[in-house]
Amino acid sequence: MPPRLGLKVDIDTLGGLTEGVPALLSTFGVRDIKASFYVSLGPDNSGRAVFRVFRHRGFLAKMLRTRAPSVYGFSTMLYGTLLPAPRIGAAAPEILPRLAAAGHEVGLHGYDHVRWHDRLLTMTRQEVDQEIHQAQAAFADIMEGPATSFAAPGWQATETSRAALAAAGFRYASDTRGTGPFFPRFGTQVSPLLEIPTTLPTLDELLGLNDCTAEDFFTLVLSRLERNGGCQVLTIHAELEGGPFQEAFGRFLDLCLARGVTLFRLADWAEELLNHPKNLPTAQVFQGRLPGRAGTVSRQGIPEEQNQT
Repeated sequence: MPPRLGLKVDIDTLGGLTEGVPALLSTFGVRDIKASFYVSLGPDNSGRAVFRVFRHRGFLAKMLRTRAPSVYGFSTMLYGTLLPAPRIGAAAPEILPRLAAAGHEVGLHGYDHVRWHDRLLTMTRQEVDQEIHQAQAAFADIMEGPATSFAAPGWQATETSRAALAAAGFRYASDTRGTGPFFPRFGTQVSPLLEIPTTLPTLDELLGLNDCTAEDFFTLVLSRLERNGGCQVLTIHAELEGGPFQEAFGRFLDLCLARGVTLFRLADWAEELLNHPKNLPTAQVFQGRLPGRAGTVSRQGIPEEQNQT
């Protein structure tokens, strides 16, 4: 099967929305590519992420090798600590409608990105519901309707969060790292909400690791696409591929198009998959580590029987 690549864009910060997204709109627009964008709409508390240095092994090393202060900017690195945390959606409400008008999918990446990323594993159902409600309210104020897709900050998912997302009416989510679409199992409970995991590593994970450059990273991704075929999902970040690595990302897209890779929105794949849900497997979700990543993420286990619901 010719390779297909789903493009998933996470927008974590105010700078990612106001600077990275317009840059990516240009990158995609000149190539007539459509992608899926997932945006955090609440407070930009990026500065609070610094406390992960005390909780997540490898966090400081990752910040240094990716040159995070120069990539994100010192204002962003201080939001929520020495500087007030601006509301991301309210600060630039005109940008999301531009994405939709250009044919891109627009979904949610949570409300408070740092809070979900750092605290989800211990959050109650009431706390998760509140995060989702606040995000949907902010989204509806801008887009005049709710989001139908969700991508968890930091690839953090629990039985509680999946139940809350299903109850909120989302059509699918992209909360985990894995090998292909599935229905997530947490213990004995299977979520009815389709999961489309990120299947490829991300630039921030491998950048600087063993002297990996952006060009090295995109060469690796392209080689995996050509070697494995089928459908893969690549998560990019508005702050990176829409920032200092925009040109390298553009060259990667040109190579994909030249080599016959089909680039698509996750919503379109979800539509295909949900036409035949019984063909999809279930799989246990567990917390595990990935190369180049500090802390753990929610990962897809070995696919089990086909879904019978």
